[in-house]
Amino acid sequence: MAKDIIARCEAKGLRMTEQRRVIARVIGAAEDHPDVEELYNRASAIDPRISIATVYRSVKLFEESGILERLEFGDGRARYEDAERDHHDHLIDMHSGEVIEFVDPEIEALQERIAARLGYRLKGHRLELYGVPVKASSK
Repeated sequence: MAKDIIARCEAKGLRMTEQRRVIARVIGAAEDHPDVEELYNRASAIDPRISIATVYRSVKLFEESGILERLEFGDGRARYEDAERDHHDHLIDMHSGEVIEFVDPEIEALQERIAARLGYRLKGHRLELYGVPVKASSK
């Protein structure tokens, strides 16, 4: 997926320096929803010359170009994921901050029905659920 991000950046005419390529590879390899500081930690482990300012500028450029999607889960940190990932929704654990991706066909169908009932054809949506773990009951 990292090469895909780099190719999309190049296709949009973005100048891809070696440091931007490293940042794009880190984003492409992410299986979570990293914020800029986490992206910086991962990128600087590969290339110690990368500054946090470079990561901020690159992420902003990638976001403005439609390569990255900015996510806000109410914890004060903007997180990012590849804008062209397959559709999914998010469940956010309010205790740990863990973000769980899921797809549920029933929810997808319900949203389509609601839009149709209101006279719309759904073109997209974002669903974020916030919860706390249910403790196992002791008998």
